[in-house]
Amino acid sequence: MMSETNNKVILSRRHFLTYSGIAIGGITVSSTLRKSYAAQEPVLTNVNALSSVSEIATPSLENPVRLNFNENALGMSPNAKQAAITAVSKANRYAKHEMPLLSLAIAKHHNLNSDYVLLTAGSSEGIRSSIVAFTKEKTQFVIPELTYGDGEYFAKIANLPVIKVPNLTDWAIDIEGLINKVEQYSGYSIVYLVNPNNPTSTITDTKKVFDWIRSKPKNTIFIVDEAYAEFVNDASYQSVDTLIEQGYENVILLKTFSKIHAMAGLRVGYVLANPIHIKNIAQYVAGEKLNYCGVCAALASMEDQSYLKYSKKVTDTSRLIMEQVLKELDLYYVASETNFIFHKIPIALNEYQQLLKDKFILVGRAFPPANGWCRISLGTPGEMLYTATILKQLREQNFI
Repeated sequence: MMSETNNKVILSRRHFLTYSGIAIGGITVSSTLRKSYAAQEPVLTNVNALSSVSEIATPSLENPVRLNFNENALGMSPNAKQAAITAVSKANRYAKHEMPLLSLAIAKHHNLNSDYVLLTAGSSEGIRSSIVAFTKEKTQFVIPELTYGDGEYFAKIANLPVIKVPNLTDWAIDIEGLINKVEQYSGYSIVYLVNPNNPTSTITDTKKVFDWIRSKPKNTIFIVDEAYAEFVNDASYQSVDTLIEQGYENVILLKTFSKIHAMAGLRVGYVLANPIHIKNIAQYVAGEKLNYCGVCAALASMEDQSYLKYSKKVTDTSRLIMEQVLKELDLYYVASETNFIFHKIPIALNEYQQLLKDKFILVGRAFPPANGWCRISLGTPGEMLYTATILKQLREQNFI
């Protein structure tokens, strides 16, 4: 049975799967959804975990489909939500007891000791504090031309010259080009790599990255941002936490609870590095005074591994829906390893954005120099089915 609450249509699981049988380009999504849920259900301990994906938002001006900020539309683990709610009654206190517990849980997850962990208010604070901590006289900040913008933003605040290396075909990161910029410079280099990369959704060859870090280039520190690593399907991908575990002191790993854990609004992240570096970076954060509710939610989310696996499966399903409609419309896209897709568009981005906004769908901003491209985040399967339908309608009306 269907009922309406707060402008949302609540579907039973059976109704949702029936609805999802809509064919896109001759391929039905229902079978993929069923396989996805069937594979995960045996390890789900909380039946309420299905409720988020069973809610299909009714798009409106006040309640658009938000595909513009790479948020996890499925939402937090029900256990994490409850932990955050329970923590409200204690939020007049600092999370002095809970933060060390979170550090221990993170350290165990990465096979490290807790002195390798620094908690931060999301990954942005980790980016800022790491850059400031390693800024010295004659320091350059080396990045690919198309990558996540916070690194460049904070580097400019620190008055660092930003050296950009053009990307390769399909916006791949040119590791050799980055190496050349470092080797040609006589001062100190901070290399900022986002892997998987944003906005391109691509991964950079692990062997090339590892070989470069292992070569220990003189006067160089690597800051590697792995915000989207949990969405990767490519078996060749590997986190640099392995290098930190092996004792390499020239690499800093940044992580966040904003993406797979769906906690973008609670602002919890962390830095992983050699303890000496952690002490250095810690001087530039706000004393690990994190959001109490966020810390408790992060702890609960880390323990709910079954829901995290389920969340990834739902993202994989949403990606498939988007890929199928892009193929049908012959809109070229870069193979995605994240919860968003970077694709070519046949009209100006502002026109494309407005066409979708008129149908209550919000998509990504401009990412120069990638003119003629658009980043679309992945919503729930229901939201992506709606988006696919709209894109097909726009093609039928000769708008795209």
